[in-house]
Amino acid sequence: MESIRIELPLQLAGELHRLVEKGWFQSEEEAIRLALIEFIRRDQFALIERFQREDISWALSQKPSPGPQG
Repeated sequence: MESIRIELPLQLAGELHRLVEKGWFQSEEEAIRLALIEFIRRDQFALIERFQREDISWALSQKPSPGPQG
């Protein structure tokens, strides 16, 4: 497994800690891991589509190359 360090706003970190204290999760790491898994599962196709649309928009905004002189 790979470790990733993140910083959270104090309010979010406090809420995360309270969820662990109340027994919803075994640890903050578990809660974050499950939240990320759910986010990816739920939004994966929307994210892919968004990135594709951005790529297409960028490509369409590029100047066309000049054609043959003649």
